[in-house]
Amino acid sequence: MQNAPENPPRKPIVCYVTDGKALGAGDRAANLLARIRTAAEAGADWVQIREKDLCARELLAVAREAVRVGSEASAGKARVIVNDRLDVALAAGAAGVHLGGESLPTRDAVRWCRSGNAPADFLIGVSCHSVEQAREAESAGANYVFFGPVFDTPSKRAFGPPLGTAKLAEACGAVGIPVIAIGGINMENAAECLRAGAAGIAAIRLFQEPGKSADLQSAIGRLHHPG
Repeated sequence: MQNAPENPPRKPIVCYVTDGKALGAGDRAANLLARIRTAAEAGADWVQIREKDLCARELLAVAREAVRVGSEASAGKARVIVNDRLDVALAAGAAGVHLGGESLPTRDAVRWCRSGNAPADFLIGVSCHSVEQAREAESAGANYVFFGPVFDTPSKRAFGPPLGTAKLAEACGAVGIPVIAIGGINMENAAECLRAGAAGIAAIRLFQEPGKSADLQSAIGRLHHPG
């Protein structure tokens, strides 16, 4: 009897997390959407719209257009996830919502969405800064977690010192849902996160800093095929 063929390894998830304030002067929405389009066309799998200071109306306008841009990407559909605002995510037709420490409790969001108020494939993700938080998110019904900061990064210093890849590996082994590494992720250390068991990586600066996105398609290609 021939052995059954092995399933091919799953492609790592590459997620662009937006930071409109860091994109400079000019029309913020236009700057954001231009960068989202660039990321989607380069092959980003997810785009998390993390614009906490925008009002609901402004955020909805950006999210709706981002969903359209993501669906039209020639490199494949980029799934748009809205940070914190479940109402905006649903109104925009986004693929999911990402919850933080001050967001709607995960269990309540899951209960409401799974009661027929959201599409069956709607994603609910949670930011976690410890292994115990990752376990709690899975127990509450989250579809995935962001875990970090793995490495030092200005945007995550408020959450404490870097957790490192050993703690990332512990989190990946502690839950059965995808763990996405975040915090200081770049082309030099992304492979370490994937070897630790992460299902993918999420980053801001990798997509937004001058010089970091000059050849984004090639960079994302290397992240998708780290071998």
